[in-house]
Amino acid sequence: MNDHFDVAVIGAGAAGMMCAAVAAQRGKRVMLVEHAGKLAEKIRISGGGRCNFTNIHAGPQNFLSQNPHFCKSALARYTPQDFLALMKRYRIAYHEKHKGQLFCDRSAEDIIGMLKAECDAGGVHWRMPCKVRELGKQGEQFRLDTDAGAILADKVVIATGGLSIPKIGATDFAFRIAKQFGLKLVEPRPALVPLTFDEVAWRPFVDLAGIALPIEIETGSKKTRGHFREDLLFTHRGLSGPAVLQVSSFWEEGGELLLNLLPDMDVAETLITGKGSIKKSMVNILAQWLPARLAEGWLQVNGFQPEAKLADLPDKQLRLLGESLNRWRIVPNGSEGYRKAEVTRGGVDTRELSQQTMMANSVPGLHFIGEAVDVTGWLGGYNFQWAWASGFAAGSSL
Repeated sequence: MNDHFDVAVIGAGAAGMMCAAVAAQRGKRVMLVEHAGKLAEKIRISGGGRCNFTNIHAGPQNFLSQNPHFCKSALARYTPQDFLALMKRYRIAYHEKHKGQLFCDRSAEDIIGMLKAECDAGGVHWRMPCKVRELGKQGEQFRLDTDAGAILADKVVIATGGLSIPKIGATDFAFRIAKQFGLKLVEPRPALVPLTFDEVAWRPFVDLAGIALPIEIETGSKKTRGHFREDLLFTHRGLSGPAVLQVSSFWEEGGELLLNLLPDMDVAETLITGKGSIKKSMVNILAQWLPARLAEGWLQVNGFQPEAKLADLPDKQLRLLGESLNRWRIVPNGSEGYRKAEVTRGGVDTRELSQQTMMANSVPGLHFIGEAVDVTGWLGGYNFQWAWASGFAAGSSL
């Protein structure tokens, strides 16, 4: 068997399969190496098994990076419409769920099958499951020492993702290779992840676990500000739901969250204005606007008797209650970590890479794509769009 290839792609996830398929269909001899026994597990589990495969609104404004302009080239050259055209060829039905998020009608398996078929159409060679023990140079070529023997390749693409969800096989392989070849990293950390709070500080809120409601949330300031209007979920250890997952990518350790639990009203103004005409108890008033369990719990946490009558409460107290609902300030002590993080923020510093080809400027022939790179999308299909776009950019250049 000839063990020399034009391209070796390490990692058969979203970005890796896209890259391998594009390169192989351009006539390159491609080897795709995957360490896991199951193909594209992250695609399989995403979107509740239906894969939120892109977002029709995806653009550079939906991505975080220390070098925010880096993603523009790849995203412009491979758009959500390009991926939809590919799905149309395979007759994969899909639907829009929320804010441009697109999901498969049937199963994430349809996307995996499509990418595998695209690889097969180009004659991609596979080694799976097969672990790359070492990657180095042998003359002008790259040498991969694997469980199944050595592979020589003119070019190598690292598509092994980040550190998120280790139970499905996430490793630090991409970051180790970057360091080995002298490339800088932006410190990786969990993103799109639930946030946690000090156990004592959170104790009053534990009984609210399971409650969800639409809110506004923000953290950071100026260029690092994240601001979203999404659903919040109370948990036993802290806060989750789309609102918190979104803002977690912007949150810095020690930073404050500002939440507005009733973003469409000025609570204090409404309560004070209604004192003369509303005869209901406070819990019944708040239950018109909030889930009933939250209305009662919130009053208790803030020192109010739930059955107290609105008319009996001084304006000063009502202003404090309004402030607690419209401007709830709280400081997380951490997150649920990579175990529950949907993606990894940070990674290979994009200033080390070509935005056209994803190749390392200082190591000709070595490319990094997908989640391994310091480009992190919002929640809602954006990270898959980056996988397709970065995979296409690299694949087209090999």
